[in-house]
Amino acid sequence: MNELGQPVGHPVPEWTPRPLPTAAVLKGTYCRLERLDADQHAEELFAADQLDTRGESWTYLPYGPFGTLADYRPWVEQVSGGKDPMFYAIIDTDPAAAGSVSERAVGVLSYLRLQPEIGLIEIGHVHYSPLLQRRRAATDAQYLLASHAFDELGYRRLEWKCDALNAPSRAAATRLGFTYEGTFRQAALVKGRNRDTAWYSITDAEWPAVRDRLTSWLHPDNFDGEGQQRTPLRRAT
Repeated sequence: MNELGQPVGHPVPEWTPRPLPTAAVLKGTYCRLERLDADQHAEELFAADQLDTRGESWTYLPYGPFGTLADYRPWVEQVSGGKDPMFYAIIDTDPAAAGSVSERAVGVLSYLRLQPEIGLIEIGHVHYSPLLQRRRAATDAQYLLASHAFDELGYRRLEWKCDALNAPSRAAATRLGFTYEGTFRQAALVKGRNRDTAWYSITDAEWPAVRDRLTSWLHPDNFDGEGQQRTPLRRAT
């Protein structure tokens, strides 16, 4: 209550604006994130994406699919090097990836909608090739961005937004520990179609428990010799 008897938010003492992300590389247990670069990553990413022969991984994104490397590379050149969104390539370093070439780019994701003055940051533009989908490296990539935002940069809120009809993205948000906050109706037009946007978040108060779940699940002891999980993330402690 304030001096007028009105309910107000709790104080945030000694708050200062947070720094912008500057890390060029973030290293995890099963992947490494590198700032997206056309010369280093475009060819590998395009080859990995071509394994999605139906193009269904692009349905809910405002760009793609790309038919040729000549089409894809200019997009990478356009989005790489920016500060908002800030794109990263996901480099597979998982030794248990059966039949895969070690240390190649297999997906992208980004920070975006950065508001360092209030400590808000979002993860988005998530695109996993078939080489990354349903793999522990995909979860590791999400953990790296979340941990960097909360533990190293000190942000107060991490957001996840997706098309409300994108069931896999919504399930991923819940699995990763995000809390559903509601749906903004008719929030955007994407590829000529209406988009209702589902909002999710993790706050800094929630992050320690979420971090413990993620690190427990990602621990090598939670996987067999072929990289198959022993305990699903929803039950990891």
